[in-house]
Amino acid sequence: MSAPDSPGGGGLDPLALLASLVLDDGRRWGEAATDWQHADARAVVAAARGEVVAVRRLFNLRGRGMSKTTDAAALALVLLLTLAPARSRSHAYAADADQARIMLDTVHGLAERSGLLGLVDIGARTLTVRATGATLTVESADGASAFGLRPWLTLVDELGVWPATANHRRLWGAIVSAVPKVPGSVLLVIGTAGSPTGLGAEVWAEAERSQHWRTSRRPGPAPWWSADDVAATRADLTASDWRRLILCEWAEGEDALAVADDVAACIRAGSTSLPPRHGVEYVAALDVGTRRDLTALVVGHTERRDPGRVVVVDRVLYWRPDRNKGTAGRVDLAEVEAAALRVCREYRVARLRFDRMQAEQLTANLTRAGVRCDEFVFSAAGASRLARSLWGALRDHALDLPDDDETRTEFMSTRLVETGPGTVKIQNPPGSHDDIVTAVGMVVADLTTRPDAGRGSVTVPTGRVPKRASRYARPAPPKRLEVRQAARRGPWGVSFIRGVGGAYDDPRRRR
Repeated sequence: MSAPDSPGGGGLDPLALLASLVLDDGRRWGEAATDWQHADARAVVAAARGEVVAVRRLFNLRGRGMSKTTDAAALALVLLLTLAPARSRSHAYAADADQARIMLDTVHGLAERSGLLGLVDIGARTLTVRATGATLTVESADGASAFGLRPWLTLVDELGVWPATANHRRLWGAIVSAVPKVPGSVLLVIGTAGSPTGLGAEVWAEAERSQHWRTSRRPGPAPWWSADDVAATRADLTASDWRRLILCEWAEGEDALAVADDVAACIRAGSTSLPPRHGVEYVAALDVGTRRDLTALVVGHTERRDPGRVVVVDRVLYWRPDRNKGTAGRVDLAEVEAAALRVCREYRVARLRFDRMQAEQLTANLTRAGVRCDEFVFSAAGASRLARSLWGALRDHALDLPDDDETRTEFMSTRLVETGPGTVKIQNPPGSHDDIVTAVGMVVADLTTRPDAGRGSVTVPTGRVPKRASRYARPAPPKRLEVRQAARRGPWGVSFIRGVGGAYDDPRRRR
């Protein structure tokens, strides 16, 4: 595929123009860039020129301070000036609004220092090439929508910090599906690593396996950092942040409820639910969210296995707020109540645990229907007991979870937050959910705080067991019938009632 017929730069070589851009320290990009920066830039330009037709998607992973935003802004400016077709539309997506402004400010600074401001118009969110009308619009990933767009160039900055929410997944789906819509279009993702449960980790893993992606990983520290800079930065960062931000590793944070290996070990592969069994005591838990959160219903029991006592989660049900059902974006609590009653009767649950602040009316209705509902008090102590019980069960692999994507995602993303000396609670990062985790935690806390009697037997003797006599036992009082008979016998009977020395059944007392 040849280059566009009417590039904005009048036949300028994009790599030569890139090398001539002036950085904020006065050096030109070509002089300051390292070999791997040149290699990444050549790959992007080759994809834009159509030299490598099969590779139009590129993911560059770099450590913190390794010129990610500067290189992305420089490539965007150069490609729009030299290769972008007339009136083409390009888009850049940053992690948030602040990062979007930083990218556009970087483009403005490069154009100003390099004497290119006369060729472009830079607005609040857009860059427009005057000669061709090609534009670049900078969006923030937290509010933009890419559906319906036909971008020639798409830049995605810091995908590693995007949460794996439904909104961000839809946005990413729109971005990646727009690449085939425009012949010769290019998708460039650049950033550092993040959580292994985030959207960036999923995309990176897929890109490494795909022949349609070019991946490049450049771990830090940056070669221009001094030894003091490296030592100071490492001292200020936690171990997980150092691995993520500097070494470009998809590492779990120290505040994670569980690591990926523990969650994987607790997943019951290929099984989403278990049928009820006779003779098993089941406990259910309900966590209600109406607008933004899920509503989750969990049923579980305990059983003895080779490692010891294991909490088995038999079934997980959850509901999302749906604006298309006429409930104004809320969860239909009538549907939840009906499902909870059906499941509790099916499993013959011994008790349903719930948070009174969320489901007081719903559980009152279930109580009238015959379901025993016990409140789980979410005080500081109660929340800490739930979090610690859940953390211990995951660490010891004493939890059996269904093979469900939503359940797995919540357990991977939920955090353990310290709320005071010796007290913790579970918490979901912004944009994620922890409702299934909370419901499972109530079941685990309920079942693990009760003593495990294990296997045993009860022997019931047959026949009448004689009462054991005691030498120090007091004489038994006269029975009511004996008192009446003594009163009828006259004085001798009265003396018996008044009390005469010796036992009441002494033959000497009766004449």
